[in-house]
Amino acid sequence: MERAELVELLTPEGLTLLDEVAGADTGDVVATVSRLRAAGHSPSLVASVLTQAKLRAKAQGKFGAFAARMLFTEAGLEQATRLRVAALHAGRFDSAGLTRVADLGCGIGGDAMALAALDLEVTAVDVDEVTATVASYNLAPFESAQVEHASAEDIDLDRFDALYFDPARRTAGHSNTARLTQPSDYTPSLDFVFAAAAARPTGVKLGPGFDRSLIPDDAEAQWVSVDGHVVELGLWFGAVARDGIHRSALVLDSNGSHELHAGADSDDVDVAPLGEYLWEPDGAVIRARLIGDVARTLGAGMLSDGIAYLTGDEARTTPFATGFRILERFPLDERTLKRALRARGIGTLEVKKRGADIDPAAFRTRMNLKGPNSATLVLTRVAGRHAALLCERL
Repeated sequence: MERAELVELLTPEGLTLLDEVAGADTGDVVATVSRLRAAGHSPSLVASVLTQAKLRAKAQGKFGAFAARMLFTEAGLEQATRLRVAALHAGRFDSAGLTRVADLGCGIGGDAMALAALDLEVTAVDVDEVTATVASYNLAPFESAQVEHASAEDIDLDRFDALYFDPARRTAGHSNTARLTQPSDYTPSLDFVFAAAAARPTGVKLGPGFDRSLIPDDAEAQWVSVDGHVVELGLWFGAVARDGIHRSALVLDSNGSHELHAGADSDDVDVAPLGEYLWEPDGAVIRARLIGDVARTLGAGMLSDGIAYLTGDEARTTPFATGFRILERFPLDERTLKRALRARGIGTLEVKKRGADIDPAAFRTRMNLKGPNSATLVLTRVAGRHAALLCERL
């Protein structure tokens, strides 16, 4: 979204039209455009409201019912914290008795909304004018929130008793942005962020693949997964960090919130013979390097050195790993597997792989599946040797 588009959208005509369009069936885009143009609306406004209607629908997964009254940019929505996760962030500041928080790199305002919902005084800051304006719109219902268009480096941090950073990890722009691979290219720089964190309670949102060697020794590092997808790494310092916890895996699913934490990476377990069951640890557990702790709760061992699968003989369940019953083991040979799957009438196949250089989608196509049955096929290594494990979920 460019500045001129946002200016037009924020007029009474634009916002009224957005509410009308967002609440209507716009499946036939051509007909909708023709109708709105015939009503006298400009092509640019029609394009803007249709884009916003699409983004509001997409945003429901992150913001639920709140999305219906928010504005978005494509990049801002993609990078925004899910409201469920943002509420947990805000809870740390609230529990620590911190009342004046700066959200630096606020984006469209997701985390600032969660902070303001707890009546904390939040100043949301973004260097991009359009993004800051969108955040201002989204935060308008909250009396304790304000927005500043500025860079984090230009803000007087002494005004606040706590900080929350979400450094820009993608190229500038409001759509079609690219991920920055070097932390040195983040805005603000991590040197600035970590220096600020040394002076006052601070939270930092980073990508889950962030280089672990760059995590400061005094940080609590928490990897968060939502419905099986690892969405962020949070680093917490000072009063918003928990004593004695330096590694945490937080798993959020339909059954609630589950956390595994420790003072350091957990000790590994030994490789075990292939048992009757296989477990795939949650991505947050893998990132936090707490696989050993999960393995011990399951009475399981590693399937193979360097492969994040566990195996054992008891059908135990845990929110920190997905369990499978192993039905049969095959060599990792496509012709053998194709015959076996066809003989079993398997037409729907979930393909998982670790330690095997195979594209699951392409592999599934080559199997030419037919039949009424379904199964999971795990392509991996067992005790260092390639194998295919036909499984069913527990």
